[in-house]
Parts: sequence; structure tokens; C-alpha cells
Amino acid sequence: MDGSAAEASVLEQPSFRENPQNSKPDDDASAPAAAPAPAPLTPEELVAKAIAPVKREFLRPPPIRTSNSTTSQHHDAATEPNSAPLIKEKKSKRQLKRERRQELKSALHLCPEVAKSGDVGSCCYGEKCRFSHDVEAFNAQKPADLKGSCPFLKIDQGLCPYGLACRFSGTHTANGVVAAGTLRNEVNSLNKDVQKLLWKNKMRFPKADATLKLLGLSGKIKKLVDTEDNQVATNGSAEENAKKDSAEIGSVSDVNCCSELLEEDKPEDADATEDIRPVKKAKSSSDESYGSTEVNAGLSTFGIDLFHFHHISGVLAVENFIGIGYGVHGKEDISSKPNGSKSVDIADTVTVESDKILKLHPREKKLIDFREKLYLAPLTTVGNLPFRRVCKLLGADVTCGEMAMCTNLLQGQASEWALLRRHSSEDLFGVQICAAYPDTVSRTVELIEQECSVDFIDLNMGCPIDIVVNKGAGSALLTKPMRMKSVIQAASGTVDTPITIKVRTGYFEGRNRIDSVIEDIGNWGASAVTIHGRSRQQRYSKLADWEYIYQCAQKAPDSLQVLGNGDVFSYLDWNKHKFDCPQLSACMVARGALIKPWIFTEIKEQRHWDISSAERLDIFKDYVHFGLQHWGSDSKGVETTRHFLLEWLSYSCRYIPVGLLDVIPQKINWRPPSYYGRDDLETLMASDSAADWIRISEMLLGKVPAGFTFSPKHKSNAYDSAENG
Repeated sequence: MDGSAAEASVLEQPSFRENPQNSKPDDDASAPAAAPAPAPLTPEELVAKAIAPVKREFLRPPPIRTSNSTTSQHHDAATEPNSAPLIKEKKSKRQLKRERRQELKSALHLCPEVAKSGDVGSCCYGEKCRFSHDVEAFNAQKPADLKGSCPFLKIDQGLCPYGLACRFSGTHTANGVVAAGTLRNEVNSLNKDVQKLLWKNKMRFPKADATLKLLGLSGKIKKLVDTEDNQVATNGSAEENAKKDSAEIGSVSDVNCCSELLEEDKPEDADATEDIRPVKKAKSSSDESYGSTEVNAGLSTFGIDLFHFHHISGVLAVENFIGIGYGVHGKEDISSKPNGSKSVDIADTVTVESDKILKLHPREKKLIDFREKLYLAPLTTVGNLPFRRVCKLLGADVTCGEMAMCTNLLQGQASEWALLRRHSSEDLFGVQICAAYPDTVSRTVELIEQECSVDFIDLNMGCPIDIVVNKGAGSALLTKPMRMKSVIQAASGTVDTPITIKVRTGYFEGRNRIDSVIEDIGNWGASAVTIHGRSRQQRYSKLADWEYIYQCAQKAPDSLQVLGNGDVFSYLDWNKHKFDCPQLSACMVARGALIKPWIFTEIKEQRHWDISSAERLDIFKDYVHFGLQHWGSDSKGVETTRHFLLEWLSYSCRYIPVGLLDVIPQKINWRPPSYYGRDDLETLMASDSAADWIRISEMLLGKVPAGFTFSPKHKSNAYDSAENG
């Protein structure tokens, strides 16, 4: 949309009209003589202190943060000694549900069918609809339209999906028809029928169940040797370190979440550990009559000794080559058997050689080539579909969705399935999932392959977030190599889609352990592994250890592609890593893309792009346009787009233009000082204040609603959370 008028009004503020060459303090004759200022640091000294060496003529003193009057008044009133503390009334669930229904019935929420067609009678629910049908009341309270045209313009011929609710409805024709259509260019949406099956826990996973049985991970618990696990996980560390590991992330050693834990293996905090695992599948009459166990049991009573197992449409089929009669599905009345003999599970009698037919040979699986490709890392919150579209325009080759939790996917949560959405421009796309147990992973990958269009599935084994690690997922798997092996084998054995994994160097700093399992990861079934050159304990502190990444890449077998990740911020970084270690297939770009998404253009064109503020604003405009198409052009979609734009601005403000630096290129660990840009807009984009980020959003999305505040979800840089400047 056109934001030139809003941009001009924002930039007219005095704080952005100061000239760095003319902004000198007035001399005060009455002031005492000040001590001589210390000599400024040289660019080399600044770099040694991890401070960005900005040219002196652009430096300015840090701005003073002052709270606004409204916040100050509220603070003063709250701190008065005579003021009584406010007690928040606790509402029951019934009250909250009733309030939500009343809110939906208000004029703020117009029925989507009525909004799209403009006809009150178009809603099939009529008076029973939970939304409002009062078009006049909705138009009376609707905010003014935003400048620009409908974001769905020129997609396809059809109706704008938001109709009257669209914040650009002024560009619609009289009958509501524009050159627009629905989001047909996005795929991987959750089917309603599948979602209902997941809600009721009635979804069948034949491939996953067969793979788990083949690996010996179903039925009774396969007890892992704790001593061996701890020794490998800690690389021969002392006993107290092993106890520390188990106390921090739990000592659950089983690998099957659908079976009950043995009492001697069940930890004290098992209840807290189990909430990441799906609910135990309830038995039904159909399961008992047509379950694979009963089929096998019925066949085993006839003495059949030769079976062929085939994957046909994901169903395990059994063929009898001896000719003894049985039903179409292999069913037989067990109660009519002589002597009342009990059935024996066929998994106990079939040889290992015949079971191996279930698993495809690695050469038969789909292949994916990451060599020399620019890979945009899966980025939580900011790495959404509109941002990935921006990166595709700027040269990214491979994109990956945000990390999704397997249990949430298996429960049919729409918000989690939204992380798997794929745009038609993402020609090489994968999804990243995270779980702690092999059965959870195997069922999730089977579901994804069945319902989604993806080129690869990435298993996250490096997430450092406490809530993930405490459940035994993410980086916690680095301390349990046998569990790690089971997860990879279960995933790769269930689907034909290539399985990749993302890991860190280890759990604790100074105790790297990926080099000890890198040769086995390929044999377990992974097609590629991405190594982030930091431990879980480091999080994002210090620099990534690329020498260790090189060591792992040199140890890896030829069939396993190794990608490096960490601190790639310029084309020189990319070239250096590829030159220093030819065994690396590619480098993954993560935070560098958040700060400057045009890094992909720089790598492909082998240059430092001294991008102007107007060009950066155009990139933000593209993001807003893509965001409105993805989240919607109604008021809710506009504010959702604004929220994620502000999250991105909390990273992009750390970029320092090339023309302002004494030393290039900028390093990702440099702390930017306060500086003036070459124009007012560049100065505004360099601000680390949330109030200035909001001003940028108002250039693109209009004024924020009354009482709007923002604080970044990822506290990656300095910001003011309460006062917004």
C-alpha cells in the first residue's frame, strides 16, 4: 500500500530531522572546564570489543528513554500509600464461555458468509449463527479503509474472501467482485475429516505401527541399558555429571509412548513428561475384529510358515502361499479352534529376513540434494510463510517451516498445522517437527506424508528451549543416543520422504558428542544432518565452533550430507566455510536472514549490497502484502500482520548499512552503537525502540488501535517493553 503520506508525517518529528554534522551542543561559558575526553577507540579496538566500527561522523549519543504521561500517571496512582490494591475477579469457565459467545454476537464479528456476499440470507445457519448478521452496525464501527488496493487483486477471478470486512473494500466493485480469489496458492491445510479423527483419537497409522513392530519398539518395553546410555551421552564424564544430566532432563529410557512404563523405570516426574505424548489409543470393536494382531494370530494357528509383507497404500497385507483357507482379510473364528489353543503373535515367529522387506532400501528412497543451495533455516515466530516468500524473492533456494510439536499435530491443533503451510513459490520445501519418542515421530511423519506436500521432513534435535528440553525432546536427545537412534530409524522406516535432522554440538559446553555418532546417523536412515556450532548450554552466546563442524563433516560417510549453521552473515562467511571444508554440502542461514534477508542476493552475486532505506522499505511492503494475503485483509488479519512485522523489526534494526562502517563486512556478534543514518528513514530503521518500530508499521498498515503496546517475543536486543519509547 502507499505509505508516503504516513512516512512523511513520521519523519517530520524533530528527532529525525537532526543533521549529524550540525548537531553540536551549545557552548556554556558558566560551565566548569570538563576533563579531557579519552581518545576514541580505533576500528580494530572496537572490533576486538565486539562493537561495530561505525564512522565517527555518523555516531550520536544514545537516546534517553522517557515514559509517556499515561504510563507515568498509572504508575503514580498505583504507588500511592492510600490506594487499595486491585483484586482481579476470577471468572468461571461458564462465564468466560458466555462472554466469548456474546463477543462473537457483537457487531465487531460479522458472519464470514454475510461479509463475503453482502446478503444476510446467505448464511445457512440463519438465526442460529454464532456471528452477527447486522451489516449496518458492522459498517458503523468498522475502521476507515487503509490506503492501497486489495491484497488479493490480480490473483484469480472471483470474490474477495473477506468482502465487507476487508480493510480495502473501497477498491471492490459495486457487487463485491474484484480480480481476486481464495488462497489457492497455499497448500498443506488440515482436512476437516482428518482433524475430527485426530480429535477423537481414531486415526489409524498402519505404516508407523508396522515399522515400530519391525524395530522391536512396540508391545513390551525394550529396556535400554542406562549405564551405556549415560556413558555415551557424557563422553565418559564423572558419575555426578551423569546424575546432573538425568536430573535436568529426566531419566526416561523407554522408547514407546503407547505402552505402560515399567515401575522400576518410571521416573518421579513421569506425569510431567507424558503431557507431550499423545493420549493412549482406545480400543474399538473394529480394532478387535480387523486388527493386524488378530489377523496374524488367526493365520499362525494354521501353521503357515511363508509370508510376504507388502506396503500397499500404507496397509500391511499378508499373502498365504500354502493354500490353507481363510477369509478375504485373513479372519478366522478363533473360538472354533480345536483344544481352545491360544493364538501366537506372528511377529514372534517371522524371521528377520522376511521382516526387512517392510523397509525400503536407502537407494529406493527419494533423494534430495542440498549441495551449493542457499538454505533458509526454520525460524520460530519470524520464519512464517510471508517471510519465507520474501526470502524466496531475494534468492533463497531451500525453505523450511517453523518447528511444530508432534503431539500438537497428532491432536489436530489448527494453530500447529498452520506451521506446515506451503506457498507455491517454495519449490524446495520441508517441515520441521520435534518430539521425544519414536512412536510419536513415526505417526507424525506418516500423517504429514499422507496429508501434506513436502520435499523433506526435518527432525529437531537441537532446540535449547527449557519447555522442550524438560520433556526429553530437542537438545535432550543429544544425551540419549539410543533414543536418538530409535527416533531416526522409526521416522525413516515409516515414510519414503527424506528425513533430515538438525543438532547442536552437544548438550554441555566443552563436551561435544556429535562426532561420535556422525558415522552412524546415515546408517540410521537420515539423508542429511545440519550441525549448529553451539552447545545447548551456550544457547546463542559466543561464536559458533566451525572447526568442530568441519571435523564432523570430514568424518561423515559419503551418503550423508552435512550442513553447517551458525553466524553466516555475509558472502565472505559462506565462501570461507565452503573453502575451508569442501565436504560441507551447504551452509544454513538463520539469524543472518532475519537481520538482512538480502544476504541470499549477496551470496549469489558475490557482493556487499549497500542497500538504501527506500529499498529496505520496499522489502517491508512486500512482506505486508504477503502477510495480508496469508492472515487476511480484515481487521484481525491486519493486526496479525502488524504483530509479526514488529517481531521482524526487532531483528532488522541490528543491521548497519555498509556505507557507515569502517570495517566491512558486519559480523553478527557486533553490538551496534547509536548512530545517524544517511537519511531520516535509515535513522528510524536503526532505532532499537519499540515505539519507532510501531511508527514504521504505521507507514504500511495505518494507525495502531487505541491502547496498543508491543514487546518482542524473542528478547534478542535492547527494547522497552512497557513504555514503547
